[in-house]
Amino acid sequence: MRIWLSSALALSLIGATPAFAAPLGGDSFWIVGVFAKGGFMMWPILICSIFAMAIFIERFISLRRSNIIHPRFINEVREHWEKRDFAQALKVCRKHDVPISRILRAGLLRADLGVLETERAVEGAGGHEAAWLISRLRGLGVIASITPMLGLLGTVSGLIRSFGAIATSGPGNPSLVAAGVAEALIATASGLMVGVIALGGYHFLRGRTERLIHEMEEVSIDLIEGILERFISEKKAGEKADEVP
Repeated sequence: MRIWLSSALALSLIGATPAFAAPLGGDSFWIVGVFAKGGFMMWPILICSIFAMAIFIERFISLRRSNIIHPRFINEVREHWEKRDFAQALKVCRKHDVPISRILRAGLLRADLGVLETERAVEGAGGHEAAWLISRLRGLGVIASITPMLGLLGTVSGLIRSFGAIATSGPGNPSLVAAGVAEALIATASGLMVGVIALGGYHFLRGRTERLIHEMEEVSIDLIEGILERFISEKKAGEKADEVP
């Protein structure tokens, strides 16, 4: 399923323009012909599409649940903190280098300082990890915003070419005017298509990131509750010890 989605995005980005090439005639169905008719702005649009595809595939693979919240790690560390063995839980966190382990490790390092300090450490580490995950998507969002503007710039360039042809040779040569109009429409269509696909990919990955962040918050809350229960049990044990004559 993941390979299919990645391939679909790649084909959509690379082949964005052929869908708009039907009115242009025979050879224009091919991507090379369409690309040539789109003018010089097709080059930055192509570069943006390649970068968008690369970012999407890299983030799609990196944002797998096993890379962020490894189930085996969660089960192992949960087993130790439920036994109130936070020292061993900390060792488990140090053996795994994933976002959730770094968050829990920050909390466990301050577990002896109290629940409030533990909560602050978890919140700080969690905010850092969440910001890092979201920031990796920024490039895709930028491309989604830039490519329609590049298409619009190509539109203006094509219209300037058309009016320049009219000014030079007069309105009696429609082929010169049509070339400029074709450039304008192809650039616009290409920029919009790449922008729409990149925007869809951005929101898809943003949704997945937010779900993973929410799940990390739930695991962190479980840890804080476990530490709180330990302090409560230790306090009760101390009170009972004081009551013994």
